[in-house]
Amino acid sequence: MSLRHALLAVLTAEPMTGYDLIKYFDGTVATFWSAPHSQIYPELRRMEEARLITAEVASRGERAQKRVYSITEDGVKALENWLSDVEVANPGRDAIRLRAAHFEFSSYAVARRQLTEHLAMYEERLGRLQRMLGDLDDRTVPLLRRRLEQRPADEHEAIIAFKKFAFSGQIAQAEAEISWAQQGLAMLDDLEARRIPLWGSDSDAASAGH
Repeated sequence: MSLRHALLAVLTAEPMTGYDLIKYFDGTVATFWSAPHSQIYPELRRMEEARLITAEVASRGERAQKRVYSITEDGVKALENWLSDVEVANPGRDAIRLRAAHFEFSSYAVARRQLTEHLAMYEERLGRLQRMLGDLDDRTVPLLRRRLEQRPADEHEAIIAFKKFAFSGQIAQAEAEISWAQQGLAMLDDLEARRIPLWGSDSDAASAGH
C-alpha cells in the first residue's frame, strides 16, 4: 500500500480538502497506514498532476480559499489496479524484537521498562480498535455513512463486513502483542527471581560500587 492509494481510497467516499484528509488519516486511516502531515499535501499535488484527482478552489471565509479534491475516473482505475495485485506481506523491521533478542546486554529494570511501555501502547491501541469496531457495527463512523449513502443498499453488508474484517485483524495483532509483552514480563520476573545475571545488571552494579 502507498500513501497515494490510501488517499484515493478515502476520496472515493466524497470530495475533501487537504485538512479533511489529514483529519481522517489521524483517525481511522492511520490504523492501517500512517503518514506525516508534511507528506500529504505534496502527494496531493503529484496526484493532481497525474490526473488521478482534480481540485476545485472554494472560498473559506471572506478572504481565504481552500482546495477541494475529488477522485477522477483515472484515480478510480488506479485504485482498482492496485487492488487487483496480490499483496505479499513484508516482515520489514522489528526493533522491539531485535532489542528483546539481546536483553542480556541490558538490565532487568531497562528490559522491564521496554516491555511495560510496549504493553501500555498496545492496550491503548486495542481499546481504540474495539471502539472503532463497535462504531462500524452501529454505522456511526461519518466516512462510512457517507460511503453507504453513495452505494446501493444491497452492497452495504459487504462494505461493512470488509471494514470490520480489516479492523478485526488489527485487533488480533494488538492482542498478540499484549500477550507477548505479558509473557516477557513474566519471564523477566522468573529470571530475576532465580538471580540469573545480565551483562547490563553487572555493569550497573559495578558503576554503583565506584
